Amino acid sequence: MHFLIDAQLPPALCPWFEEQGHTAAHVADILGGQCPDRLIAARAAQDRAILVTKDDDFRLRFPPEDYQLLWLRCGNITNRALRLWLDARWITIEARLQEGDRLVEVR
Repeated sequence: MHFLIDAQLPPALCPWFEEQGHTAAHVADILGGQCPDRLIAARAAQDRAILVTKDDDFRLRFPPEDYQLLWLRCGNITNRALRLWLDARWITIEARLQEGDRLVEVR
């Protein structure tokens, strides 16, 4: 799987996804800073990427019809805590994405 990490998440999250056996890129590296959400959603669809975000705008304004959305509902936490939070949930997340779920909301 290929993941596109949204701007409000740290670029340091990319290596975590790579450690899980997937590829990942950060929006800032692909589209630059301050990129509109509609372009991010379009890029996720174009690249057949799973968009990883904490932003509910994607669910509301750009629903994942042509891409998959991994919506993290963890609040503000440190990078280390975020990786640990994902570690504890990864088996379920990965299974749902592989099953083709368009929206995976993680609490």
